[in-house]
Amino acid sequence: MKRTPALLIAAKQTTEPARDLQEKIRRRAYELYVERGRHDGHGLDDWLEAQSEVTQRQAKAAGA
Repeated sequence: MKRTPALLIAAKQTTEPARDLQEKIRRRAYELYVERGRHDGHGLDDWLEAQSEVTQRQAKAAGA
């Protein structure tokens, strides 16, 4: 039986929530893009706004 090193298990556990967070931000950024009328040139603004919204939502949920 081959054993999985604890470090690999820990790395997998920390990267999955990060991927989930990034996916939530990506989806919200796309929603902002659509709400803006699909006008290009605001990708960074949309990403930063989405990041702020999602992280604030998670902080509130963690504090509740």
